[in-house]
Amino acid sequence: MTASKIVKMNEKIAEKVTQGYKKIEEGVTEGYKKIENGVTQGYKKIEEGVTGGFEKISDKFVEEFLTKDGETVEQAKQRLGKS
Repeated sequence: MTASKIVKMNEKIAEKVTQGYKKIEEGVTEGYKKIENGVTQGYKKIEEGVTGGFEKISDKFVEEFLTKDGETVEQAKQRLGKS
C-alpha cells in the first residue's frame, strides 16, 4: 500500500468512528431529555397535589374556626389578610 492509500483509509475510518460517536451522543442526549421531562412532569404533579391539598385544609380550617356568622371562606381570608 502506498502512503496515499493508507491516508485515505485512515480518513474513512475516522469518518465512520466520528459518525458512530455522533449517533451515541444524540442517543444519550435524547435519553437524558426524556428523563428530565419525566422528572419535571412528576414534580409538577406532586407540587399541584400538595398545593391543592394544603388549600383544601386551609379553607376547611378557616371555615370551621375563623369565619363569622354568614361569612364565606373568601371573605374571612380577606378580613384576616387585612389585619
